[in-house]
Amino acid sequence: EDSGMITHIWLTGYIGHSFIMRMDWDECREPSVEVPISAFFGCAYDETFRDQEGRYPVLNSAVLLMAPGRGYNCYWEMPFRKQCRITMENRGEKEQMLYYMIEGWRGEIPADAGYFHAAYRQEHPVCKGHAYTVIDGIEGEGHFSGLCFSAGINGNNTCWVEGEPKMYIDGDTYPTINYTGTEDYFCGSYAFGNDIYLNRYQTFSGLYAGLYAISGNDRNEMYNGQQRFMLYRLHIKDPIYFDHSFRMTMDNLGWTGPRYDDYTSVAFWYLKQPNGLKEKLPSDEEMVMR
Repeated sequence: EDSGMITHIWLTGYIGHSFIMRMDWDECREPSVEVPISAFFGCAYDETFRDQEGRYPVLNSAVLLMAPGRGYNCYWEMPFRKQCRITMENRGEKEQMLYYMIEGWRGEIPADAGYFHAAYRQEHPVCKGHAYTVIDGIEGEGHFSGLCFSAGINGNNTCWVEGEPKMYIDGDTYPTINYTGTEDYFCGSYAFGNDIYLNRYQTFSGLYAGLYAISGNDRNEMYNGQQRFMLYRLHIKDPIYFDHSFRMTMDNLGWTGPRYDDYTSVAFWYLKQPNGLKEKLPSDEEMVMR
């Protein structure tokens, strides 16, 4: 109750897709956040306990940290003026352990502070000739703050990064912002090094963007032998402002086709007033990432 701000969340234990985290603010009893915790923290492939280099994947950004041992940390600022509620639902068939700590403070919130929102989307696989929807149905005044994104490359496809992320602000018919390619949007270039000089992908993890982990493509991997890419792009220094609506899509193109890639994402944004989410979550079985 009262006003204040959530400033840090730490989680470990079972951190897979079967645990659904929800948050609601003030009088809005519908969740403004509804996400599987694995995807929220940038690791939709929750079976991934080691990357291609045999190490724990490490995401080290300004607001999300996945530390060795699978410690999930969130530093998104989450203000509330009357009340906040955070719940966790286990949609799996087994009892699981969750360890957590939530920190924040009570006090007056600035009048211009927005309410935090986050929503999950997936398409397994992305249909041929169809643009993947990162988020739509956002209504109200606010700003888009970024996304965590996972791409599973299926079939004999070479280049998967030729998509064009597109943002539509306040009902624009044509993209208000149109990026040149998937790797370019995530602040890399030339297929993250796979197209030039080294001819292999190279991971990186920065304050606001990263291709922080690659898994699969290893015959010793039990769950999958294909490459899986885990990325994030945070619009903290370059927020995307809108007055009444926002949506974002991402093409799934390439030099060879057709493509059969699995896309999974969590989008983050702030609104002047808290809103419930439009899209319902897939079932627990539909979320399984292979």
